[in-house]
Amino acid sequence: MTDELLTVVVRKREQQAEGVVALELVDPAGQPLPVFEAGAHIDLHLKGDLVRQYSLCNNPADRSAYRVGVLRDPDSRGGSIAVHEHLHEGTELQISAPRNLFPLSETNGRSILIGGGIGITPMIAMAYALHAAGKPFDIWYCGRSRATSAFIDDLANSPFAAQVHFWFGDEHDGKRVDLEAVYEGSDDTTHMYTCGPAGFMDWVMDAAASKGFSDDRMHKEFFQVEVETGGEAFEVYAEASDITVTVGPDQTIAQALNAAGMKIPVSCEQGTCGTCLCDVVEGIPEHRDVFLTDEEKEDNDQMTICCSRSKTPRLVLDL
Repeated sequence: MTDELLTVVVRKREQQAEGVVALELVDPAGQPLPVFEAGAHIDLHLKGDLVRQYSLCNNPADRSAYRVGVLRDPDSRGGSIAVHEHLHEGTELQISAPRNLFPLSETNGRSILIGGGIGITPMIAMAYALHAAGKPFDIWYCGRSRATSAFIDDLANSPFAAQVHFWFGDEHDGKRVDLEAVYEGSDDTTHMYTCGPAGFMDWVMDAAASKGFSDDRMHKEFFQVEVETGGEAFEVYAEASDITVTVGPDQTIAQALNAAGMKIPVSCEQGTCGTCLCDVVEGIPEHRDVFLTDEEKEDNDQMTICCSRSKTPRLVLDL
């Protein structure tokens, strides 16, 4: 992870679908932006000290701009509303350098990309990268309707249009995509990538597992999860800073440390991105994130402090 911040300007804002805007972000001086890999995201630094992550959805070979698609979520914690209401053409803002927590495997086997709703965004960049590398793939775009689904024209007119499959529920009597067709022809070299609502991804992953996909060939990225909140109060000692705080029942560790004067970087606030990941020196975390694997959680030597809590009365963290 890098703390580098970049200043960019919104070159183009486009209404892509009902409730979805696409933004093209460029360097104010017209310089090329840093290289990014397919699957990468950037943090947008928004009004009110909000920091929110959005996947890059343009061709990774194009460094003239970064493109993101943002759904205005009625249950937004402020991020998507800030984007829709405040980011217009000509607006200047700061972003993080690209980070990639959802990379493509280096396999030469076939890839299956499955996007649910706005979860299609990282799949678009992946499709461009796979096409450029001459690797076999199919991309499946699942949504409620064409009217609410962004980037349809972009995909239909892309150089890999023949590998794009659309499935909209209102055109199929509300039925979900036929995963038998999606996974047809898969073998033990095939990798599957999915992004979308949690329930959708669970369904896609379960079906892949039933087809014999091993864990290392199934890849997913969350853009929103339901986070358990609250619990018993406990003490946290930030060892490197020599600061002790009590984390209240309705407070996160990050909030308690920030209130004590420490600057704790957070982004997703849902345990999906790893921005606030830190080492545990003493104590047993109560993991509530989806960033760490089950094996990593069992080690209990790291935790995300934006949402996870403690099973012991005291935690000592390397902060």
